[in-house]
Amino acid sequence: MAEPTNIHPHSKSALFTEPPGAYAAIDLGTNNCRLLVARPYGDDFRVIDSFSRIVRLGEGVAAEGLLSEDAILRTLGALKVCSAKIKASGVKRIRSVATEACRRAENATAFMMRVREEADIDLETISPQEEAALTLAGCAPLLDRALPFALVFDIGGGSTEVVWIDATHAGGPKALDVISLPHGVVTLTEDFGGRTNTGESYDQIVDLIEGNLSEFDARNGISKAVNEGQVQMLGTSGTVTTLGAIHMRLGRYDRARVDGLSLQFDHIGEVISFLGTLTADERLQHPCIGPRRSDLIMAGCAVLDAVCRRWPVGSLIVADRGIREGILMSLMAQDGITITRPGVNRSNGGNK
Repeated sequence: MAEPTNIHPHSKSALFTEPPGAYAAIDLGTNNCRLLVARPYGDDFRVIDSFSRIVRLGEGVAAEGLLSEDAILRTLGALKVCSAKIKASGVKRIRSVATEACRRAENATAFMMRVREEADIDLETISPQEEAALTLAGCAPLLDRALPFALVFDIGGGSTEVVWIDATHAGGPKALDVISLPHGVVTLTEDFGGRTNTGESYDQIVDLIEGNLSEFDARNGISKAVNEGQVQMLGTSGTVTTLGAIHMRLGRYDRARVDGLSLQFDHIGEVISFLGTLTADERLQHPCIGPRRSDLIMAGCAVLDAVCRRWPVGSLIVADRGIREGILMSLMAQDGITITRPGVNRSNGGNK
């Protein structure tokens, strides 16, 4: 008779142990609501459930300063799905965070009360600095420790964060500086009336973003370090993962093939040019874009274009990971569980 194999990786007993408790992380952004539920497994964790839905919580916030009722109802629907999954998974610790839309909206507190009452989820708004720190924690395993510095950026729905990193710090990659721009794919698309395709509006977005990065660049000497070949770049966002999938000509999005991809700037330019030739309907029908991202992708491309022009590193690492992984690692650390290689044994639960 075969011996049982359900071994708890953190237990001294090798047999007949219960599986470790589950942990859950919710990342509620301006555009997306994402959930990841996982259990620790050695120096990694294994995803047991995940969920992602585009809810556009921040739709209209830039203009009105308020979360609209339609956006709230869409988001509550997604959060109720998250709540059911969390309860079904027997989660022992959970953290649920909200970012730019709730940082901006005057009625964010009232919205979070509704979330608690209707979805049974305690939602908290985090600062841009903590958002960047969680993103870095989730993405750090993809960085090359042979290069002394790194630029990690996240193009969100309502904001874009860029982190300047000491990649060789003894305790792991360390954030030296962070900037949060109040421009994301949703807000830019709204600000430019949906006219974000290649042309004058596209160039205006590129100039806007690149100009907003100039002081951050100067105070950290980033361009000098780039010219000396000391900098690597990592991007985590739907824009970057979508471009990676299109570059590989995938018939459908595949996280396992996209996460960790090294994407050359020349290839990024080719994909952006290709997207600029498509009609709105063609972008909507593309299997790696789809209806939920089709009207936002060109705004994201303009932000990415600006970052690449400001810092011509030559290539970037594509990361389909970020805040949720950072949250899970911090939750597990509270129970003395150290995760050093998140995502190594994983092929699901991505950010798309």
